[in-house]
Amino acid sequence: MPSGPTTAARTPFVLLVVVLLGGGLIGLLLLNTSLSQGSFKLTELKKKTTELTDEEQALQRDIDARSAPDALERRARELGMVPGGGPVFLEPGGRVRGVPGPAPTPDGGALPDGGAFPDGGVLPDGGALPDGGLLPDGGVLSGTDPSPAGAPAPHPVYPPALPVPAPTPFGR
Repeated sequence: MPSGPTTAARTPFVLLVVVLLGGGLIGLLLLNTSLSQGSFKLTELKKKTTELTDEEQALQRDIDARSAPDALERRARELGMVPGGGPVFLEPGGRVRGVPGPAPTPDGGALPDGGAFPDGGVLPDGGALPDGGLLPDGGVLSGTDPSPAGAPAPHPVYPPALPVPAPTPFGR
């Protein structure tokens, strides 16, 4: 039997199988390399996520410590703020609900100006108050310090509440 034609027919088949196996191995190698790179990137991102989570928790602890009531009060006192006391409301008819009064000074003493208005009690437009300038305690707003010379004022002089017009509905 002649062996020439069958050997020649087998060569392309063997070459095809070798090329397919080599291509498969190269593809598998590229796929494995790609998966390894993705794994390294995933590990790096997990590490960064852990660091950022730790930083977020530290910042949240800092915010919680600064927003605690005692910390807010301490910081407000450092800034010179004082507790406001009871609230006072001005109703639409001009009636005052609550007892208005001066806030205490940070050091607990009298005000540096003796309790008078900084501008001497003069209204910005130079006009008179609607009720004649009567104070809640019956005193009169005169534009000067009401206390005798050298004596500290019992409280700062405040203008009385001015009437506020009733609100109007929208569209009128």
